[in-house]
Amino acid sequence: MDIYKEALDIEDILISLRRDFHMHPELGFEEHRTSGKIKEFLDSLNIPYETYAGTGVCGIITGEKKSDETRVIALRADIDALPMQEKNTCEYKSLNEGRMHACGHDAHTTILLGTAKLLNDHKSEFSGIVKLIFEPAEETTGGAPVMIKEGVLENPHVDAIIGLHVDESMEYGNIKIKYGVVNAASNPFTIKIKGKGGHGAQPHTTVDPIVIASQVVLSLQTIVSREIAPVNPSLITIGSIQGGTAQNIIPDEVCLKGIIRTMTKEDREYAKKRLREVVNGICVTMRAEADIEIEESYPCLYNEDSMVDVVKTAACTEIGEEHVLNQKNPKMGVESFAYFAEQRDSAFYFLGIANKEKNIIHPLHNSLFDIDERALAVGVAIQTKAVLNYLTK
Repeated sequence: MDIYKEALDIEDILISLRRDFHMHPELGFEEHRTSGKIKEFLDSLNIPYETYAGTGVCGIITGEKKSDETRVIALRADIDALPMQEKNTCEYKSLNEGRMHACGHDAHTTILLGTAKLLNDHKSEFSGIVKLIFEPAEETTGGAPVMIKEGVLENPHVDAIIGLHVDESMEYGNIKIKYGVVNAASNPFTIKIKGKGGHGAQPHTTVDPIVIASQVVLSLQTIVSREIAPVNPSLITIGSIQGGTAQNIIPDEVCLKGIIRTMTKEDREYAKKRLREVVNGICVTMRAEADIEIEESYPCLYNEDSMVDVVKTAACTEIGEEHVLNQKNPKMGVESFAYFAEQRDSAFYFLGIANKEKNIIHPLHNSLFDIDERALAVGVAIQTKAVLNYLTK
């Protein structure tokens, strides 16, 4: 069978779906219309499904070919949009004020639905089960942990999972994939430095939390530059400093907010430990107190070698080896697919959607973001072929 040709044969359906999703973006755990459209499409194919995490959906396709072994593979797409105003002037521009699919989740959802159609058309040719996971709220807390807790990877037990993300830095018709770590882990934190306020003309009667906070900001950078191996990318970013109301008043408190990003579990635990030690040490030395809250957010995303091979083989078959590129470095951004990758063998890759001639060059989370819609069929072909390879090998 010619999978890519079959994907091209349904390109009009894919474009129509994607534009509909793009015109009606919804935020995390509010994707009621989006979820309804997904279910409507699955109903049209007679694919059964279950609801998870409120607005998440999991469809199930059961292969009809007889086999002594039953493998189960999952495909995942995220479905939520971003709280921003779209500035594109296209006919499918967002109709929801202050909402935009600026991260390509409309494309991800469309690709998974297109893949569902092709796999459903060919279910007599494979054994095993395919789970189609549509995850809500990827842009915020991530719907993945909720779906996992509710059992989306069980009954039947999922053996492996594949996901993708569009990439505006790469021309349509190409993909990038990487062995090992793909995305960073993140730990947002809040530090409240409690001093003693007073008159700016009498600093000796105060414990100035602004001066202390300044030392904290600089000292935290030495954890990255001097304590974590330079071959392991890591970041400690302070994104917010709040404190004080006037030029001549030393405040009682300063609040710092930031995020830790690391690439290994060991570095993650070390960075959290040392942040607490550095902040508390400075505060004790300078007669202040610190309240520190460190959140457990997204884990590192690791690709499993054999699953990377499955995707690469499928992509080489469908689009040609010259269009299957190696991702050299991990990304410092986070990705909620990492929660699934923690649980099962996985592969996550990036799908090119740029087109300079059409001025489709704007980055993710930009108000002018768009995709070359020809990439939809590419994604469908690769996903479909990868599943068939996995279930029939």
